[in-house]
Amino acid sequence: MAKAIKKQVLGRGLAAILQDSKVENSKEEGLNISPQQGTIVELELGIIELNPFQPRTQFKEENIRELASSIQELGIIQPITVRKMTETNFQLVSGERRLRAASFLGLKTIPAYVRNVNDQQSLEMALVENIQRQDLDPIEIALSYQRLMDDIKLTQEQMSTRVGKKRSTIANYLRLLKLEPLIQSGIRDGFISMGHGRAIININFHNDQIKIYKEILAKKLSVRSTEKLVKAYNSPKTIKTKSRNEIPEFTKIGASKIAAYFGHKIDIRMDKNGSGKIIIPFHSSEDYDRILKLLKSD
Repeated sequence: MAKAIKKQVLGRGLAAILQDSKVENSKEEGLNISPQQGTIVELELGIIELNPFQPRTQFKEENIRELASSIQELGIIQPITVRKMTETNFQLVSGERRLRAASFLGLKTIPAYVRNVNDQQSLEMALVENIQRQDLDPIEIALSYQRLMDDIKLTQEQMSTRVGKKRSTIANYLRLLKLEPLIQSGIRDGFISMGHGRAIININFHNDQIKIYKEILAKKLSVRSTEKLVKAYNSPKTIKTKSRNEIPEFTKIGASKIAAYFGHKIDIRMDKNGSGKIIIPFHSSEDYDRILKLLKSD
């Protein structure tokens, strides 16, 4: 039930700032109330369900502990946002980290701002709030952008306006989703940076992306070195071979006889001016002496 609490252990947080004047309250301790939309109330943690549209998939325990320590010292400065589902049930719209920290501290209630929003608005608010945070990993941000585009039918330009980011920035995040899943996990886990990922994405085939990724890890390559590696991959050195001029027909007539005489396959090369060379190979000093004797015998 939504419960009015006269005194909440909040340090000099929300209760001190609002001076209890804007929080639904009652003189009678423990009186149940039915909060109206657009009001801030104290809600029991047990009646708040998590947001199914939450794009964040990882909540680091260390960060929750740090936030809990701050709440214990200063109180909850900013209320969470919820929407009313039934008279006795609310769904979180934004503020899951605060909710988790409050639960970690064993608080019974938490200040909550009640909003009148539908599923689509709840999704958008959760996504935008998370995108604007600094501690999301690049893949979570990319997935949030993609979900906004898919579920709310936003273009990159419209999304740029909603979240206050350049369209090119949004496009760079979305391109990360084209990376092989193993590499996406590497970015999420901090093995490589978004800069590494942006370089790797220029490799078309996933198998080759993984080869580059493994080389980055093995050699601890910087983003700059990775860019050079990818550039070299996409522009392989070609071995220049001198084109031989066509061997004229008259040389083919006696070539087999010469080869038979010296006991080696010979090579005939022609220049553009019509002159040429007969090349007789040898395989050892003894073979060389043998060829010399054949030449002298005539």
